Amino acid sequence: MSVPTPAPAAEAPPGQPRKAATAAWIGSALEYYDFFIYGSAAALIFPKVFFDASDPATATLLSLATFGVAYAARPIGALFLGHVGDRLGRKKIMVFTLILMGLSTFLIGCLPTRAQVGTLAPVLLVLCRVLQGISAAGEQASAGSMSLEHAPPDRRGFFTSFTLSGTQGGQLIATLVFIPIAQLPEDQLLSWGWRVPFWLSVAVAVVGYVIRRRLQETPAFARQAATEGVARLPLAVLMREHWADVLRVIAGALIASVSTIFTVWALAYATSDAVGMSRTSMLWVGALANLVALAAIPLWATLSDRIGRRPVYLIGAVGSAAAMAGYLWAISTGSYPLTLTLGIIAFGLVYSAANGVWPAFYGEMFATRVRLSGMAIGTQIGFAVAGFAVTFAAEIAGPGGDDWQAVALFTAALCVPPTLAALSARETHTVPTELLGERAGRSGSHRETVSA
Repeated sequence: MSVPTPAPAAEAPPGQPRKAATAAWIGSALEYYDFFIYGSAAALIFPKVFFDASDPATATLLSLATFGVAYAARPIGALFLGHVGDRLGRKKIMVFTLILMGLSTFLIGCLPTRAQVGTLAPVLLVLCRVLQGISAAGEQASAGSMSLEHAPPDRRGFFTSFTLSGTQGGQLIATLVFIPIAQLPEDQLLSWGWRVPFWLSVAVAVVGYVIRRRLQETPAFARQAATEGVARLPLAVLMREHWADVLRVIAGALIASVSTIFTVWALAYATSDAVGMSRTSMLWVGALANLVALAAIPLWATLSDRIGRRPVYLIGAVGSAAAMAGYLWAISTGSYPLTLTLGIIAFGLVYSAANGVWPAFYGEMFATRVRLSGMAIGTQIGFAVAGFAVTFAAEIAGPGGDDWQAVALFTAALCVPPTLAALSARETHTVPTELLGERAGRSGSHRETVSA
């Protein structure tokens, strides 16, 4: 049986790749501003506001667990949003996720505290956090698919990296917003100050909606819909033709544990009684590390366009295991200059190698008709584990919360699956966009497609 000749690549309208990358950057920055202000609040504020402040250790553990709740909701959101995105297009998901994140984050800022309504307060907090997780489940996969499918074939790494530099930008903005908030007197901080960053999400939703509504659908998706048709059941096609790649992406997504442990657990550890660093100084570590990452991510991605995705990704995965151990050790010494330097190296430079490349690396594993589903489901299952890595780290650190060596080993162990996934993956940086994810034996897939 002859293999069908792929349709010629559709040309993106002039300037559209840059517009798609800009929309991915700004939208991801605004959306992940919402997501990461929760992480800062979970480490610094929520144990005293939503949980029993008389037992600080348990309150902190429960607060960090709510941070992981959103990651548990992500796979569920990925199943739904991935299906819709591969059936109806990338743009619709990008608009929906932004609105949902802005609304759920604004509502967190309006919640009553434990002192006001008792145990209902943490319940409402968890519900809002679930909505945040569902939104985040479709955000990076849709933005990554949009920018990849608009990008010139030889610059897919560079253009897709804007999705992740956008998330770092959002984290930077969230950190900068929290720095003056953290300096408020304790009574003001716990009464109204912590709410302000969450209320600002109204602007996030409005600005992001305007930006993304103006973006065109991708040529690759339009060509798929016009020729073979979209998949009736993308998940069925995905599991039959790309199940091994889904497993690779799940394993690869565990690299996000480096981010969650750096952002949340290390912040809580450094500001605990065991170390005693100030909230403001540690927030500056995160801010400066993210500032460096903004420059490092597109540089690593550009390198991947030249030498391949696998070697650059492996630098980030293997290097993060060692770099995070050094960062946690620096915190344990109580030396702020050492902590700042190693924090920038670990998160700003080394982790950025894997973080900046994965949108192209994962997205290129899948064909157009299942790309959003494959990226969303694979990453969100892996991210679910990464989200709860913070809670596991808090348990591993012991009753005093100061066993940083155990947390360093735990983090290094979580870097092993991403390393193995990259070693077993194909190199795809030179494959034409219209041939990505295509293999022999695909002929049966037409049974699951319908005309657009």
